Amino acid sequence: MSQEHGRDVLGLADQVVDLVRRLAGPRAEAEVVVTRSALALTRFANSFVHQNVAESGVSVRLRVHTGGRTAAGGGSVVTPEGLAALVERALAAARLCPPDPAWPGLAPRSPVPAAPAWDEATAFAEPGERAERVRAFVDAVGGLEAAGYCRTAHREAAFANSTGHSARGSAAEAAMDGIARSGGADGVARLHAGRLADLDGAALGARAAAKARAAVAPVELPPGRYEVVLEPAAVADLLHNLALWGFNGKRHAERQSFAEPGAAQFDPAVTLVDDPLAGSGLPFDFEGTGRRALTLVDAGTTVAVAHDRRSGAAAGVGSTGHASPEAATFGPTPVNLRLSGPAPANTDDPARAGAGGGAGSGAPASAGPVADGDTAALVAGMERGLLVSDLWYTRVLDTKSLVITGLTRNGVWLVEGGVPVRAVRDLRFTESYPRALGPGAVVGIGRRAVRQPDRVDGVWWDAPALRLAAWNFTGGASG
Repeated sequence: MSQEHGRDVLGLADQVVDLVRRLAGPRAEAEVVVTRSALALTRFANSFVHQNVAESGVSVRLRVHTGGRTAAGGGSVVTPEGLAALVERALAAARLCPPDPAWPGLAPRSPVPAAPAWDEATAFAEPGERAERVRAFVDAVGGLEAAGYCRTAHREAAFANSTGHSARGSAAEAAMDGIARSGGADGVARLHAGRLADLDGAALGARAAAKARAAVAPVELPPGRYEVVLEPAAVADLLHNLALWGFNGKRHAERQSFAEPGAAQFDPAVTLVDDPLAGSGLPFDFEGTGRRALTLVDAGTTVAVAHDRRSGAAAGVGSTGHASPEAATFGPTPVNLRLSGPAPANTDDPARAGAGGGAGSGAPASAGPVADGDTAALVAGMERGLLVSDLWYTRVLDTKSLVITGLTRNGVWLVEGGVPVRAVRDLRFTESYPRALGPGAVVGIGRRAVRQPDRVDGVWWDAPALRLAAWNFTGGASG
């Protein structure tokens, strides 16, 4: 973030705090987040770019507490008149709100971690630079139909409150998500990165095409419990739902979450860490609390859930830096979750240590459904089961046990004797995600994660391939 822009967004935040003080008096409490964001998206379908879109703007989020009542509001008009109107609306809303005895107070002055380095070339990438990745993807699919997107995003944000606490930071990111289609069969490849330069369209396209060709002419398979290898795209759905419904401090307090800190709820091979600063992320949340790595599951034992100031105060543990505008109603959730297994035996070997890996990050795409060495190793050890590329249309049936139903897509293969032998038609599943990862249920975890993008900027999932003892398939895709 340039110093000029940093002063700009921080100056706007300070200005709003001063307006609250002038209009409501020194006893009023206020916190403000100002975000300047830019998102650019290059979409392609039928193997050509059909849309370039870009949007940019400034948003102001204000929360006030006055007279024992709390209200929040937002706006995008940053003229003096627009900011004054925002403050007046928030104060008027506070007068109409019920008392808020659980108000946790504002974040005090405290140090905030330094923001990770961000890539200026990604933040200000031109459409042609994204189109280069699209062209490489399309060329690599070798005549198959291709569709998807390449996006870049940049955010500058500043926080200020009435205690004098302030923070600022900046982040940039890039993502690519593409499919290749062969005879009605689709193959997918996705990657999230902090730099556009790290998105290899050719590698992603080759991976998607290989999977599409291998998925042609699928056969029907009866429902039942099958051993599975889930590829990173499928594992990302597990992480998303575990974060949203399980490691949510508000839902935990309301006894709607499976999480039981101190209990060995997962296989000992499972460690889950929310690590927003492992990529290009903002170093503070919407309450100004510094964001740091938070271990949620340590070698199978649940050790924490995510909190904002309100849920943390109620639990007696304080905030973990997970406040967001949605946290007041839905609850604080981790959005940068990393799944990892036991440490590699030889961490000096770059081929077996660390995160990254997979197509798009240096690993070669295969000519079949197995995309990388991690997945191949997990599949090779499976006598009979299914290799699953992706999950979608997942819906929660029971939040307490986190039973979810959904569908496979973008390729499923029957594995026999450690070899994928035939493509399988998409299946519906109904499964408890914590149970599927429970003690004794995890047969293997890939040593490398492939960072998967989410639909929302700043959200990503570090997902390795995963071999599970059983997954409950309940029927075909139609029912």
